[in-house]
Amino acid sequence: MNLESKAHGVVAPVGVAAVVDAVVIGGGPAGLMAAQMLSDAGHSVHLYDAMPSIGRKFLLAGKGGLNLTHSEGADAFAGRFGARREAIEALLHGFDPAAVRDWAQGLGVETFVGSSGRVFPKDMKAAPLLRAWLHRLRHPASGKGVQFHMRHRWSGWAEPSAAGQHALVFDTLAGAVQVQARAVVLALGGGSWARLGSNGAWVPLLAEKGVAVAPLLPSNCGFDVQNGWSPFFSEKFAGQPFKSVAIALTTSQGQAFQRKGEFVATATGVEGSLVYAASSLLRDDIIRTGSATFTLDLLPDMSPEKVLAEVSHPRGTRSLSSHLKSRLSIEGIKSAILHELLPKTVFESAAQLAVALKAVPITVVAARPIDEAISTAGGVLFEVLSPQLMLEQLPGVFCAGEMLDWEAPTGGYLLTACFASGHQAGQGVIDYLGAI
Repeated sequence: MNLESKAHGVVAPVGVAAVVDAVVIGGGPAGLMAAQMLSDAGHSVHLYDAMPSIGRKFLLAGKGGLNLTHSEGADAFAGRFGARREAIEALLHGFDPAAVRDWAQGLGVETFVGSSGRVFPKDMKAAPLLRAWLHRLRHPASGKGVQFHMRHRWSGWAEPSAAGQHALVFDTLAGAVQVQARAVVLALGGGSWARLGSNGAWVPLLAEKGVAVAPLLPSNCGFDVQNGWSPFFSEKFAGQPFKSVAIALTTSQGQAFQRKGEFVATATGVEGSLVYAASSLLRDDIIRTGSATFTLDLLPDMSPEKVLAEVSHPRGTRSLSSHLKSRLSIEGIKSAILHELLPKTVFESAAQLAVALKAVPITVVAARPIDEAISTAGGVLFEVLSPQLMLEQLPGVFCAGEMLDWEAPTGGYLLTACFASGHQAGQGVIDYLGAI
């Protein structure tokens, strides 16, 4: 089934201001979840998106295996949201990781828990789940299917035709379309992956209305190292992973981080899951001080004493490189990073080298551009939203998804919070429409 061709729906005539119960702007996970809530409640729902098809970032995120959520305990899960833990935890009360799995099961998609605790669809694919979801949205039990309007880019507000309505203007290939809605859910994404629709163009539209928005910043992103890699290291090792390693850091504010995993060397620095997990700390320290340093433990499963013993073991006529390879399996990129970053004097002392193997210092000086990031931090402040995610300055307008001011590491946390916020916003609209 072609997702793009099936994502089109009835499009309002150009220039005509149709009046609808609820408009959802944005066809990502948060917007679709809000649309589902409203449709299931029997409301007429129109979903608008600037792209030719629905869920483009969702599909790309699932290219290597769709990580829906995580199976860890509620306290640990909520802790992944850092400074916004309290706000996201409130959303998770309405739609938690177990609810994500139940929701997928309701669409006929079985899930399983991987060895890392991450939760995936049984077939690992995003497309079958999205197809099932779109079918449900078009044919809900309520009988009022969601109408999809593709290639409609929201460009702001016009004067409403009546009190209690919101006049929305969309740019289309055929010209401007105006829609009157009693309630609106904005689920426009953050600022990463602009080619898939999340370009942050909504920021000035909300700023014009006096809505407080924290600047969008890259999150789950790579970093450039200080002074760059040498041409030799960059050419030979860019794209290669550091496996079975650990990184540790303490920020200028005293925040500590330590975790085992893997990451990748790039042409200009580092990226990958282990770096992403620490990206908010690294990014914020760079903003504060101009740089951030983490230490790389090349042998996280070996004690410092054992490392020292192996380095100190007599090597006879063997070279130091051969010695480290045979005694500690230090070779390839792990060996190269030692020579890239450590002074020659370290290799002359077994004690210094043993310490270095457990703590190679890597200094980063810039996050990669926001459009290269997996997600973004910043967005609409929770402080200007009601508990149901309605903007205090714009009654009847709700916000959901990555355009809110929060961030989380990869591992199912991003998607779960998007689902949960869409669920909360959808319920908020239901309550709002029932009260007016």
